[in-house]
Amino acid sequence: MTEESHEHRLKRLKMRSMRRGIKEMDLILMRFSEARLAEMNPEALDLYENLLEENDQDLYQWVSGQTPAPQGLAGLIEEIAEHVSAR
Repeated sequence: MTEESHEHRLKRLKMRSMRRGIKEMDLILMRFSEARLAEMNPEALDLYENLLEENDQDLYQWVSGQTPAPQGLAGLIEEIAEHVSAR
């Protein structure tokens, strides 16, 4: 199996960010991915990819501050929430 190129991985993650279950998360993650993914290192991309596995309703509650994010995702969720509020 060949290893995925960095460019292909970014495109795949951007696409997954845009094709969520609820429109709010489509918009939030699409904008965040366009602004930030290219500057992330491989470990940060791994964490973002793990975040994309989460349920949209949970993600929305975490990003909007309705419920606390899990410890392992809290920093990334905070970064996404700050990006949303800066717009």
